[in-house]
Amino acid sequence: MKKDFYEILGVGKTASQDEIKKAYRKVAMQFHPDRNPGDKAAEEKFKEAAEAYEILSDADKRAQYDRFGHNAFAQGNRGGGGFNGGNMNMDDIFSQFGDIFGDESPFGSFFGGGGGRRSSSGGRSRGTRGSNLRIKIKLNYEEMAKGVTKTVKVKKYVVCNTCSGSGAKDKNSVTTCTTCGGSGQVRRVQNTFLGQMQTVTTCPTCNGEGTTITNKCTTCKGEGRVYGEETVSIDIPAGVQEGMQLSINGKGNAGERGGSNGDLIVLIEEEAHPQLQRDGLNVAYDLHLSFPEAVFGTQVEVPTIDGKAKIKIPAGTQSGKIFRLKGKGFPSVNSYEKGDQLIHINVWTPQHTTSEEKEMLEKMMNSQNFKPKPEKGDKSFFDKVREMFS
Repeated sequence: MKKDFYEILGVGKTASQDEIKKAYRKVAMQFHPDRNPGDKAAEEKFKEAAEAYEILSDADKRAQYDRFGHNAFAQGNRGGGGFNGGNMNMDDIFSQFGDIFGDESPFGSFFGGGGGRRSSSGGRSRGTRGSNLRIKIKLNYEEMAKGVTKTVKVKKYVVCNTCSGSGAKDKNSVTTCTTCGGSGQVRRVQNTFLGQMQTVTTCPTCNGEGTTITNKCTTCKGEGRVYGEETVSIDIPAGVQEGMQLSINGKGNAGERGGSNGDLIVLIEEEAHPQLQRDGLNVAYDLHLSFPEAVFGTQVEVPTIDGKAKIKIPAGTQSGKIFRLKGKGFPSVNSYEKGDQLIHINVWTPQHTTSEEKEMLEKMMNSQNFKPKPEKGDKSFFDKVREMFS
């Protein structure tokens, strides 16, 4: 079972963003691969810390985690979204989080000088990250209860096929930035009354990419991306609810000039059921019985989330009684718990009667068997409501 993200970083659930950042820096420094060469256990802890920080440093993802725990991202890159840190390589981690270490880090050169973003190209960031996208998906009760894979077409920025995302007309149209010499960073030394102070900033000419384009791709105008469409397969776990959000890593807008993709945020909407109503994990159904059915008892078929079920109504069933079908509700997305189906009995009173029916009913009015005689053990309406939602 995965460790709690707050526990990995050693912070409480009310920790501020600054506290989370400092805690991540401390843990990452402790298990950094340069300090623990060849130590696989330390490398895993380093990745765990990066995963925890990626989720807790993002307000939306942190809110999902606080509400649903690890199951909010259970589908990994396939649909539950999130980080999937165990499958990220070190370059990805350093590129995404290296900038929080700053100049004082003993691994400054490893992170690209003074804490600049590191990428596989060595010390400079690549392009600009794409923005996140949000879409809505409406699910029926059965899909929410069992989980489902949805295939949707998403209109968004995609990588330019002409230049493969580089933004350049050809490989000869890319040159090393003359301002930073290809490092993506500019160092400045200032004389102060305390002595010389050195600062490192992103190169303003190439925006930290280390290269400039002399001839832009005619298809994407140098952006490395074009507006298009992508078919995305989304794995939705069983037990999702209205308002829940799933994050699909890397399925948002493509970045500019090779930058990483944004995420696709999926908002779950509930499609109303014609007969059932959802209340948390439970499902409620109103069953209407005729007066004779309530008196003599009967067997009826009722709808459930996954089909129909037969239930026996005993003789003398009172209006307001609630029957419970154990385990016929929704599963929890965050545990093994499962709700029930609650069947509320309503004895139907006819609003129009024939003269013959009236005569029969008038005879029954004077019968002692038809006079209300509630038993002392019968639960009140409020007790039934309290039991139904407990």
